[in-house]
Amino acid sequence: MSDTRSELRSILLAKSVKTGDFTLASGAKSNLYVDCRVTTLDPRGAVLVGEHMHKLVRSHETAMGVQVGAIGGLTLGADPISLSTAMTSSMAGDTPPLRCFVVRKEAKGHGRGKRIEGNFSAGDTVVVVDDVITTGDSTLKAIAAVEEEGGKVAFVVVLVDREEGGRANIESKGYPVAALFTKTELVG
Repeated sequence: MSDTRSELRSILLAKSVKTGDFTLASGAKSNLYVDCRVTTLDPRGAVLVGEHMHKLVRSHETAMGVQVGAIGGLTLGADPISLSTAMTSSMAGDTPPLRCFVVRKEAKGHGRGKRIEGNFSAGDTVVVVDDVITTGDSTLKAIAAVEEEGGKVAFVVVLVDREEGGRANIESKGYPVAALFTKTELVG
């Protein structure tokens, strides 16, 4: 593990990994909760997330022989990851850099009534990102929104895979998943 990946793991463990009695978004009970937002909204955490998610996106892009133009996912967990990854892409001199978008949980009831905000257009090939996957349902909602708006999802990247069936659920629908950390790598 690289020094900066190890540092990111340490920040996740210190700030984001909690034990106790929790109800997850899926409704399931768990003694482990991973609140990635505390890490992804931390200045150093955001830098490290951007660095390593950028590497993950670019390596999967190369391995799959695709070119993606933007990264985004369902608000709120995906937002800081998408932005830090896009900023890293720009600072790395990518031509063109990854653009960033946000998928709302539902379309706005005013203005232009958009479900996807930011730098997304119909026809774009994109990466959908999530902070944590358990069942994969939130990620699949983001994928559905992107496709309904005319985008093509090349693959999914996730900061933490809880290894509770989410990856298999998403991949069974035809979307490859790459995780920066699995639950096993993170907490053993």
